[in-house]
Amino acid sequence: MAPSGRKRPQAATTFILLCILSSFCICKAQFKPADSYLVDCGSSKSTTVGQRTFTSDGASPVKVSTSQEILAGTSANGVASFDNSALYQTARIFTSPSSYTFPIQKQGRHFVRLYFFPFTYQSYDLSLAKFTVSTQDVLLLSDFQQPDKTAPLFKEYSLNITRDTLVISFKPSNGIAFINAIEVVSVPDDLIIDIAQMVNPVQQYSGLSTQPLETVYRVNMGGPKVTPDNDTLSRTWITDKKYLLNPTVTKTVDGKDVNYKKGGATRLTAPDIVYGTAAELAASNTSNALFNMTWQFDVDAGFSYLIRFHFCDIVSKALNQLYFNAYVGGFSAQNNLDLSVMSDNQLATAIYIDVVLSSNDASSKLGISIGPSTLDNVLPDGILNGLEVMKISTGGSAFTVGSGGGNKNLGVILGAVLGAVGLLIIIVVLVLLCRKKKTLEKQHSKTWMPFSINGLTSLSTGSRTSYGTTLTSGLNGSYGYRFAFSVLQEATNNFDENWVIGVGGFGKVYKGVLRDDTKVAVKRGNPKSQQVIDPTLPREMVNLAEWGMKWQKRGELHQIVDQRISGTIRPDSLRKFGETVEKCLADYGVERPSMGDVLWNLEYVLQLQDADATVSDVNSMNRIVELPSQVQNVGNLESISVTMAEAGASNEPDHDLSDVSMSRVFSQLIKAEGR
Repeated sequence: MAPSGRKRPQAATTFILLCILSSFCICKAQFKPADSYLVDCGSSKSTTVGQRTFTSDGASPVKVSTSQEILAGTSANGVASFDNSALYQTARIFTSPSSYTFPIQKQGRHFVRLYFFPFTYQSYDLSLAKFTVSTQDVLLLSDFQQPDKTAPLFKEYSLNITRDTLVISFKPSNGIAFINAIEVVSVPDDLIIDIAQMVNPVQQYSGLSTQPLETVYRVNMGGPKVTPDNDTLSRTWITDKKYLLNPTVTKTVDGKDVNYKKGGATRLTAPDIVYGTAAELAASNTSNALFNMTWQFDVDAGFSYLIRFHFCDIVSKALNQLYFNAYVGGFSAQNNLDLSVMSDNQLATAIYIDVVLSSNDASSKLGISIGPSTLDNVLPDGILNGLEVMKISTGGSAFTVGSGGGNKNLGVILGAVLGAVGLLIIIVVLVLLCRKKKTLEKQHSKTWMPFSINGLTSLSTGSRTSYGTTLTSGLNGSYGYRFAFSVLQEATNNFDENWVIGVGGFGKVYKGVLRDDTKVAVKRGNPKSQQVIDPTLPREMVNLAEWGMKWQKRGELHQIVDQRISGTIRPDSLRKFGETVEKCLADYGVERPSMGDVLWNLEYVLQLQDADATVSDVNSMNRIVELPSQVQNVGNLESISVTMAEAGASNEPDHDLSDVSMSRVFSQLIKAEGR
């Protein structure tokens, strides 16, 4: 019996190991694409890249349709330094419209990946090639030319294919087109969900599940580069170092196992190495905590973008300790985000959040920021594990290519005809209106207008002037302008140093004159400005407001009064002064007093200082009956009603103010990315 008893632990151990190995294999093989075509174009044999094999060009079942067979090749030395270099050694050249046809076993979302590298083959200089690439439904590249003649170009598209075949067409614009390699691979249909949140205006965006997307960036924040062999869907994740604007406020974190909740992110959403590493907002105990960590990406203006944030709280030691804000293009994407709530109260759980930036707000520079929360009693912190930026093709005429035949296409054609007729009618009406108002527009051409006194928040529902200035209207009728950089350059004589009128926080102030002779002052930000703050000092030594409020809440404000005057200040006057400052520093604008109330209270503080001991009513914040009549007549600055037009027509210095309240003027200076 003894020998058999000794074998039981061995058998149990073997069984456990087999279970672990089998579960690992299941995780790695949880998705098998129905369609998987990897083609090394121009090659007569298969090519192995990492753990993947690309078949030779023209191998069944992929069909090539072209008028002339031109299979080109170059030496391995010319491409040896590039990733996937073996794919760039060959290419198929087209001299007339040609195509690849791929049978589709399962309709749905697919990755379509295109590889380009120009080289010279016989009399064909591929660096001069100019051509268009399209499918039956989507225009992928229009009059494409390789931007960098010495480096390869990789394009990845995510397309919802609703046909039994996918035809990728190449149409030369100047006699030559080429392609080095093609991938057509199925992906889970729920990889792109249908709904996301728009950041401006804040509302739901739907229809993503059927829209064509182009991957612009896929970034692993705080972690290493991820190659296709280490990604469940053969994706490449690049590092974030190239795009991080201020590395001093960021630190990298890694090393935790990742959990996946049911119905949430999976290893198909992003691999463990993405969720298991992160960039974290650094130095929470210093002044650096007041800053955001920001990444900046070059994108094409005029397109809408789907931005996918990947989060996994691998930094917290307990639940509900991490709160932070996320920003896209200067707009708030998430306020006071609590990952514990989204992960069903489980740390280190993979989460993703999709947001959409509309084409009206997308410029050539896309900023993504993570900043500290504005909640009280919360340590400044924030993380980001991964990021994907995808260009959205809305399916309009600028992105689609018509296809022939079929009742389905008849509806598309009919809709296009009706749309064209409607557009023609609108154009005729607009021309008539423009002729009628042409004289008035010339007489009242302005590059900007004063802000409305009735509004607080601006939305992107405005129009552009001919001078590059955008008029935006708010929910409650407010108006404001965004000046194009070129307008400010022109107004300040290209920021002429002779036009400097002062040097302030964050940069120099230049005088300027707009085209309508409106005089302006323009502060040009200096990214090297440190505001005379040493970020290595303790927080209380560099933030005077917080330091003062700490003593105010203790009721010991007199302890930090300048010793030269501390003995001359009346306690009631000092107490009222402290209360006024505390109100001004409230977290929310609705809790802060108006400038008129501030002026009123400061006058009262002076009265308390100069008054005799009988003055004791210091509990009123806004109405002080003891003030003399000349102070009572000061009034509230919110009621100033001098319009900008009147101020411009007057020569008196007192009329240089607009009808904008000071609190509203200050609100325009608040940085959109958080405090």
